Amino acid sequence: MKKIESLKRIIILQLSLIGIFIDTAIYACFWLQKYYPILARRARGLNYYFKGHVLVILIYFVLILFFTSTFGGLKVGYLKPGDIIFSQIFGIVSVNVISYFQLSLMGNWLVPVRPMLLCSLIEIAFSALWTFMCNAFYHKAFPPRNLLFVHGERPIDDILYKFSTRPDKYQIADTIDIAEGIEAVKQEGMSGRYNGVVLWDIPTYDRNKLLKYFYSANMRVYMMPKIPDVLVAGSDSIHLFDTPLMLTREYALTAGQRFAKRLMDVGCALILAVITSPIMLITAICIKLYDRGPVLYSQIRCTRDRREFRILKFRSMRVDAEKDGVARLATKDDDRITPIGRFIRAVRIDELPQLFNILKGDMTFIGPRPERPEIIDQYMEKMPEFAYRMRVKAGLAGYAQVYGKYNTSPYDKLKLDLIYIENYSFWMDIKLMILTLKILLRPESTEGVDATQTTAMKESADDNTDS
Repeated sequence: MKKIESLKRIIILQLSLIGIFIDTAIYACFWLQKYYPILARRARGLNYYFKGHVLVILIYFVLILFFTSTFGGLKVGYLKPGDIIFSQIFGIVSVNVISYFQLSLMGNWLVPVRPMLLCSLIEIAFSALWTFMCNAFYHKAFPPRNLLFVHGERPIDDILYKFSTRPDKYQIADTIDIAEGIEAVKQEGMSGRYNGVVLWDIPTYDRNKLLKYFYSANMRVYMMPKIPDVLVAGSDSIHLFDTPLMLTREYALTAGQRFAKRLMDVGCALILAVITSPIMLITAICIKLYDRGPVLYSQIRCTRDRREFRILKFRSMRVDAEKDGVARLATKDDDRITPIGRFIRAVRIDELPQLFNILKGDMTFIGPRPERPEIIDQYMEKMPEFAYRMRVKAGLAGYAQVYGKYNTSPYDKLKLDLIYIENYSFWMDIKLMILTLKILLRPESTEGVDATQTTAMKESADDNTDS
């Protein structure tokens, strides 16, 4: 089993690197045949020898490797082909924009943009073809894993549906209730029918026993973490004596981290406010012309330590959307959303006024999304741990927005936000800002919740009762 897993990792790495090398070779052709001759003519005295050309091409290789990896474009066999292609497009466009300005600086004027556009189109076309070929080869060589799904008393239809969306990767061969007993689960898991076991929302005591058992049997285990698991995963290992200790501490940024984070917030907010000002102006005009109502929507939200502030958004719903005074999340096909509002929500234009909340200091770029006081009270009735996410300043985008969706359950969003809080680093903020560009064009990231989800917080209850 270990040899097979090592072989899969090697194949994925090799396939991905071959694609990166070919993209770099395409750029090298355009550099040598298009841009270098132009630069040599315009900038007299510019004369690159072999090492100079290698350096230019190597810089491009490093950049495209970095951006493609950051966006997830190297995860052949792990992500869906469409997601991989989407990630690679973002990586290629990002690198080629940087390379274009790099070449312009080398020539001290804006070089022709047409060769770079053609280069980008060729790279994107190749990447799409290469991804489909590699994905087909990978799944033919490595069929989906047959998994045993071990569950508790809660409904499992939703999570089984999520697994069914990846039939190329996972196959739930059978399910078993933990109520049948640990020995029955062990016997079924080791029957030879499965390549792995899913431990889904079962009591912690039973989960730990099964985890150790299947680990000793070299069986792959997929596990749903509880809140304490997330906290422990972000803890520090300390060695005071010959017994390992895990330290979880109160969350607090250092003075240097706070300064760097605030500097990045102000700088990025100012730049984006200037760049998007035409978009904001057009949006404001469209909203006003549609129903003559107010352009902006102001709402009380909570940030760090539950301090209240007024968040600014472009109005996407009818003026009387909450005339009864009851706070509620947007649902799928919500008739309160206007046609213009549906569009600006889909492409996240409605969030642009929050740049001014960031400049004011109420919000940061990366952090848990701010919630309304009424909804926080609803969540905390079932999830007292929801207070943990308010140890940091609210953000325009966050871990839960990048790796979740709008209709991800509140409990799962909480765990995603805690992963960010417990593992914070400046580099993580940079990475999440880059990945946020990717999710802006993912339709599922803005789907409304189901009507039942607005009150369904039951999934968090066992986290407080499990031992």
